[in-house]
Amino acid sequence: MNRRSLAALGVAFSIVAGCLLVSGLQPRIVSGLAVPLTSDRPVPPPPPAAPPPAAPTPTSRLERPDGCAPLVGGLDVRAQVAQLVVVGVSGDNPAATVSLVRDHQVGGIFIGGNATALLKDRSLAAVQAVARVPVAVSVDEEGGRVQRIDDLDGELPSARTMAATKSPDEVRALAAERGRQLHARGVTVDFAPDTDVTGAPDDDVIGDRSFSPDPARVKTYAKAFAEGLRDAGVQPVLKHFPGHGHGSGDSHKGTVVTPPLDKLRAVDLVPYRGLADYGPVAVMVGHLDVPDLTNGLPASLSPAAYQLLRGEFAFTGPIVTDDLGAMKAITAQYSLPEAVLKALQAGADEALWSSGGRVDEVLDRLVKAVQAGELPKTRVQESVARVLRGKGLC
Repeated sequence: MNRRSLAALGVAFSIVAGCLLVSGLQPRIVSGLAVPLTSDRPVPPPPPAAPPPAAPTPTSRLERPDGCAPLVGGLDVRAQVAQLVVVGVSGDNPAATVSLVRDHQVGGIFIGGNATALLKDRSLAAVQAVARVPVAVSVDEEGGRVQRIDDLDGELPSARTMAATKSPDEVRALAAERGRQLHARGVTVDFAPDTDVTGAPDDDVIGDRSFSPDPARVKTYAKAFAEGLRDAGVQPVLKHFPGHGHGSGDSHKGTVVTPPLDKLRAVDLVPYRGLADYGPVAVMVGHLDVPDLTNGLPASLSPAAYQLLRGEFAFTGPIVTDDLGAMKAITAQYSLPEAVLKALQAGADEALWSSGGRVDEVLDRLVKAVQAGELPKTRVQESVARVLRGKGLC
């Protein structure tokens, strides 16, 4: 793709997306990864749909005249696979994040840790300004011991505390307020709520990150939290499918084995039944070895796990992996480029690594895999379409 065609593509994306992210803007709610739009300039109407083809009715969403195919087709292979990665960035180095997005045009970034420079002073607006396709900006703001803006906007209670002390309506309002704070700082995606089911002690790997040991109560409160985030224009992400609450340990430290699938269906998977009840969400797949399902693989790299989510649970939205770069359940067995490739081959739409870096190495491997047929072009295009649709671009 030459410089002129890239520029033209950037204009096309800008028209569809509205304009770049700046802090303090009014949110627009979209299906998938939310993209903020300015409130002082109207959003142009979408281009008229092309006339329907004479061929038989297509079965793929990508083939629909009003689908994402024109935008997907406007990206070369490297730009397409770049949309499928979510790269960790340091919250204390806005300039490095601008360089990352300008040089690699990644689909998403993840801001972890406690540094907040990137979340202040309109720093994320500068990041969006160099993106030809708007970037999904994610954090994991669950509350309790997992939160990122507590030093800026005050603390959020843990999921367990929220469920014990507040009604679902109050939790929705609390999440909406937190969502507005995140949105004002330029965040579009929150890797929350945690839909794991456990009554383990507060300081266990999941512990007080879970709303309750009762799966129905987990769903009630997770739904309220997700609705609140979405009210504020921030995309919720349910995690960790197919259920970390009764796993054998901590995937940050090594392999985690869950109960067998029939037991997961009875408890841990209950919050995922009726996913449409949550409204538009994404789902994060964990590094969980499920006996009689994943055959010793982490779920995040297992085609069977993605088939379970897409099939039995009828989920059609974006699927993101848990962290592939800093969790020993993955890093002890696979290099980062191979882990990313295996996740996308298995069915993930977006591969996350919080450790950051190595972007050229990962993208080179993915491009090579597409060219060699290891990663089918149709598989890539389906995921790119979900990502772009999730960003509200088509």
